[in-house]
Amino acid sequence: MAKLSVQQIRDWAKQIVLDSPTGIRYGDLVRQILEQHPETPKNTVQGSIWDLDARYPDLIHKPSRGLYLAAQKGSIVPATPVVEPAKLPREEEFYESFADWLKNDLDEVTVAVAWGGAGFQKKWGTPDVVGVYKPLASHRIKFDLEIVSAEIKVEPNQPVVAFGQAVAYRLFSAKSYVVMPSTISPEDYGRLESLCILFGIGLVIFEPDVKNPNFAIRVRAQRFSPDMFYVNEFAERLYQIDPGVFNQLFG
Repeated sequence: MAKLSVQQIRDWAKQIVLDSPTGIRYGDLVRQILEQHPETPKNTVQGSIWDLDARYPDLIHKPSRGLYLAAQKGSIVPATPVVEPAKLPREEEFYESFADWLKNDLDEVTVAVAWGGAGFQKKWGTPDVVGVYKPLASHRIKFDLEIVSAEIKVEPNQPVVAFGQAVAYRLFSAKSYVVMPSTISPEDYGRLESLCILFGIGLVIFEPDVKNPNFAIRVRAQRFSPDMFYVNEFAERLYQIDPGVFNQLFG
């Protein structure tokens, strides 16, 4: 097959966007065109589609960086969840597996526990998973321990809630993570990713499958100095509720 002309590339790209009800990211759009027309140079494809929203403002909208979405009568076509809420597993079913992943795969903590709903009765200070990075006996140079917190959501339409809670955890945490399902809409993902980068919050995406969640890091959490008043408040409440967990984390 002959390589596509610039206008043909734009026509292909426009049709792909219009056929994607929840939108498509720039990189995925380029890949689809190259898969269908491998004889067309990648640079030509990239140079032809970067401004689709400006060329077709009545048809294509760009709600966030790198995301193209079909527009209809001046408004955005609403995204529909891939997974029905009634069929979603419970959020709590991912706490243990994420705690293990945070410790063993991401290597962010020395010890981690599932904690959400354990009795703090304050969403401002009740992470779903809490971990601590602390010096080991084998470390030649010791350092202050760090609390790492995570907020997990299985419903894809709660990115704002999850982000707000993760930000609140920075009062007592050196690092904080938002953990969202892969069924989050491309538009919400783009905005959430940008917010996480701006505020230093970590972002993890996972499959809403209890047996194989396949956690994947998207944004690494930045390290911050928490407010020691709230660190001690958090530690005291944790100790009062479960001394065993307190000793596991801080002992």
